[in-house]
Amino acid sequence: MTGSVDRHPLFVPLVVVGGLLFGFGLAYSEMARPEVVLDFLQLQDLGLVFVMGGAAGVTAVTIAFATRFLDRAPVTDAPYGKRRKPFDRSVPVGGAVFGVGWGLSGLCPGSAYASLGIGNYPILLGLVGMFVGAYAQGYWRAYRAGSDRTAAPSD
Repeated sequence: MTGSVDRHPLFVPLVVVGGLLFGFGLAYSEMARPEVVLDFLQLQDLGLVFVMGGAAGVTAVTIAFATRFLDRAPVTDAPYGKRRKPFDRSVPVGGAVFGVGWGLSGLCPGSAYASLGIGNYPILLGLVGMFVGAYAQGYWRAYRAGSDRTAAPSD
């Protein structure tokens, strides 16, 4: 991201407030506790279904309202609409890898940071693993992009 992007003056404060609300919600609903998430994923405690369903419902109503009554996003001034992108095969693979990691550890990035906020410091090991995994994926993608260029036939 470049520094020359003109943004609404409320953009950063709203991002901070949104992050605080999200983190508080994760902590309050106990989604920041990996053992609760693992119990949910093992179908032993289905309480998080209501948390996720409630969040999805609020999001759906908000998006439906915003796209129906507003032409542009209030803070970013970006038009509402679908962004057409070609299918990226790495998305389902990444989702599967994320799902395996989530199922093994009970952590996802948002809940890991919220878990730190409630004093669960052993989560730092999980965060280190996430950073190493993200770095390795970036390295792998750059390596593959470089090998695709060198393998192209020259005319």
